Amino acid sequence: MELVKHTGGCHCGAVRFEVWSSPDLHVFHCNCSICTKKQNHHFIVSKNNFTLLQGWDNLTTYTFNTHVAKHTFCKTCGVQSFYTPRSNPDGYGLAPHCLDPGTVRSVTVETFCGEKWEETMEAHKSIRDMSKPAGDTQLRQTK
Repeated sequence: MELVKHTGGCHCGAVRFEVWSSPDLHVFHCNCSICTKKQNHHFIVSKNNFTLLQGWDNLTTYTFNTHVAKHTFCKTCGVQSFYTPRSNPDGYGLAPHCLDPGTVRSVTVETFCGEKWEETMEAHKSIRDMSKPAGDTQLRQTK
């Protein structure tokens, strides 16, 4: 799988990150209570493929229900550019709209029924693997 370096961050610029991911993003649109309120769309990556470049001290975290998901957002502008999803606590969910332009080739959106989270996770065959570290077969390229 081809990987490219994407960069991005929050609105005010206090939080900046880089992430290695496919240029063809597989984005989830979830309808759970919090994703509905904040219109969360995200793609999932391994923690190994994510680097926070700046702003750790400018992040704050919100949790609820099971407290597995860590909804991190900028203290200044309130934008959640990435978070730790309940589905993949070993990875990050990144907001594609927080990426800098120029590295995304395509976006495929998949609806995820977060209102029935347990059943949806049971039925989904590949979501948990999306946050597993990439093997040596992946090729990293920069654009």
